[in-house]
Amino acid sequence: MCGICGELRFDGTAPDKSTLRRMVGTLVRRGPDASGEYFSGPLAFGHRRLAVIDLSERSSQPMVDDALGLVLVFNGTIYNYPELRDRLRLKGYRFFSDGDTEVILKAYAEWGEDCTKHLQGMFAFAIWNSNKQQLFMARDRFGIKPLYYTISRRGVRFASTSQALLAGGGIDTTIDPVALHHHFTLHAVVPAPRTLLQGLRKLRPGHSLTFNLRGGRTLRRYWQLDTAPTVDDMSEWEWIDAIHDALRKAVAKRRAIADVPVGILLSGGLDSSLLVAMLAEAGGGELLTFSVGFEDEPEEKGNEFECSDLVADLYGTQHHRFTVPNDEVLARLPEAIDNMAEPMVGQDAVAFYLLGERVSQQVKVVQSGQGADEVFGGYFWYQQMQVANGTDIERFRPLYFDRTDDEYRQTVSAGYHGIDYTSPRVAYGLSRFESKDFINRVLAYDVTTLIVDDPVKRVDNMTMAWGLESRVPFLDQELVQLAASMPAAIKLKSGGKYPLKMIARDLLPDRIIDRPKGYFPVPSLKFVRGKVLEFMRDVLESRACRERGLFQRAYVRALLDYPEQAHTPLLGSKLWHLALLEFWLQRNVDISP
Repeated sequence: MCGICGELRFDGTAPDKSTLRRMVGTLVRRGPDASGEYFSGPLAFGHRRLAVIDLSERSSQPMVDDALGLVLVFNGTIYNYPELRDRLRLKGYRFFSDGDTEVILKAYAEWGEDCTKHLQGMFAFAIWNSNKQQLFMARDRFGIKPLYYTISRRGVRFASTSQALLAGGGIDTTIDPVALHHHFTLHAVVPAPRTLLQGLRKLRPGHSLTFNLRGGRTLRRYWQLDTAPTVDDMSEWEWIDAIHDALRKAVAKRRAIADVPVGILLSGGLDSSLLVAMLAEAGGGELLTFSVGFEDEPEEKGNEFECSDLVADLYGTQHHRFTVPNDEVLARLPEAIDNMAEPMVGQDAVAFYLLGERVSQQVKVVQSGQGADEVFGGYFWYQQMQVANGTDIERFRPLYFDRTDDEYRQTVSAGYHGIDYTSPRVAYGLSRFESKDFINRVLAYDVTTLIVDDPVKRVDNMTMAWGLESRVPFLDQELVQLAASMPAAIKLKSGGKYPLKMIARDLLPDRIIDRPKGYFPVPSLKFVRGKVLEFMRDVLESRACRERGLFQRAYVRALLDYPEQAHTPLLGSKLWHLALLEFWLQRNVDISP
C-alpha cells in the first residue's frame, strides 16, 4: 500500500524534479516506510512505500525492469499474485522479488493492457513502456484505490490524492457546475471522471487509460459487473451456501496475503462481527480487533462497545477500544479534512481518521466490513425503493437525493444554475445493468459508482492518512459478482442482508444479528449545536466563503437559524454539507500554488 505520482510530458521537455518532489512530499503519510523517484526523458515517477508484502528493498518502487523496458509505480494489493507468479514463471519469466509489484510488471509484459483482467485485488498503478513510449494507467474494478490526474498541453500528471496534484500547481481550480450539482444532490457523490474542480479528474473504476508522447489518449473499460442471472434453479440455501463459501475465501485471502499482522475494525455491527467470526473459525493465530466510540448526545449513544465487546469476548480477540471526546473531534477536524482527496460529508470520516491514528500504532493492515450493505441490501432505503412506484429514477430519486433540483437552485448562486445534471446521470447508470430486478440494478449501481466516491473513498483516505491499509472482503470481485446474480428478494428478507444473517446464525449471538442496522456514530456532528454549530457558523460566514460566492446567503442563514431541522432523506445534516465543502476548499484549494 502506497502513494504514487508521476508526470509525462507531451512537449518534448523533461519534468521538473522539484515539482515531482513536492508531489511526493504530500504522500508521506500514505507511505511512511520509504521513498523513491525515477526520471527518464519525458517521464517522472514518484513513490512513497508502506511495506506490507515483501518487506525487502527488492520490492522498492518505482520498480524498473530494464530487460522488459518497463517502469512501474503501484498502490494496492494483488490477492492472487502467488498464482499469477507461478503462471508467469511457466511462461519463462524470472523474478527478482517476492511481492505483488513485480507480478504486475510481468503480467503487463505478457498480456499488455489485458493484464488488468488477470489481477484480483485493489490497485491503482502506472506503467511506463519505454519501447512503445506509452504511459499505461489502471484502476481496480470497484475503485478501492484512488487515481487522480490532470491534463494540460504540456503533459499529464497523476497521483493517489488531489493534494499531490494541487501541490504540483497549474490546475484549474474553478468549480465544475455539473460536479457541484452531483455533490449537492447525489449524497456528496461526484462520479468519475469528474471532481468538483474543473482541472482535476479521476480514472473510472474498472478502466485503464493510455497516453502517448503526442498527448493522444485511449480510455478502455476492462470490466463491468454482470447482473444477469447465471443460475435459475438454485434454492435459497444453495445461494446462501455459495455466498458463505465465497466470503470465506475472500476473508482468508485478505489475511494470508501480507507479511505483517492483519487486524480487524470491529464496530459491533453484523458485518465486522462476521469477519471476526470467520477469521476465528479459520484459525491462524490470535485476532487483533479495534473499536472507537464518542461521547453520547441526548438523542444517540456515541459507541457500540456493548456489541463489540461481546464479539471480542466470544472469540477471545486481543481487543482495543478507544473513546474520543467531543472536544477532540472538533479540534482534529481540520487534520481530517486536510487528508480528504475530495469533500466527504459522511460524519464517520472523522471517526475513521481518529480510529486510524490509534490502530496504526499497532498494525499496518486491517480488514473492514465496508461494502456489505451495498452488496446485500442492508440500508433502509432499499426496502423503501422496492415498494415505490414509477420509473427507476422516480423510485430512486426521492429516497436517495439530498436535495431536489429546486432546492439545489436555492442552495447555490445563480452562476451555478443549469439543468438537472444528476437525474439523467443516475437513470443512465441504472439502465446499464441487465437485471430485470430493479433493486439488483440499484445495488449494482451502488457498488460500482456510489460507494466508490463515498464510503470506499472515505475509508481509504482516512486510514491511509496514518499509513494503515484497509482491506474490504465484501468487495471481493467473485463475491460481488455472485451476489449481483442472486435474486434481490433473498437479499432483502428480514430487513436486508439476509444471506449474511443466515451465515452468522451459527457464529454470532442473535443479539448481534437481529439488532437494528447501526451506523458509525459521531453524535456531536450529527446533532449540530454548541461549539460545532459555532464552528460551522464561522466557516459559512467567513470572508473566504462570502467572496467565493458559492452559496445563496438566504439559504445559509435559514440553515444556521434552524440547524437541527434540516436533514436529508439519508439523515445527513444539510448545514454540515455546506460547511464541510467550504472548509475543504479553504484548506485544500485556497492555499494551493
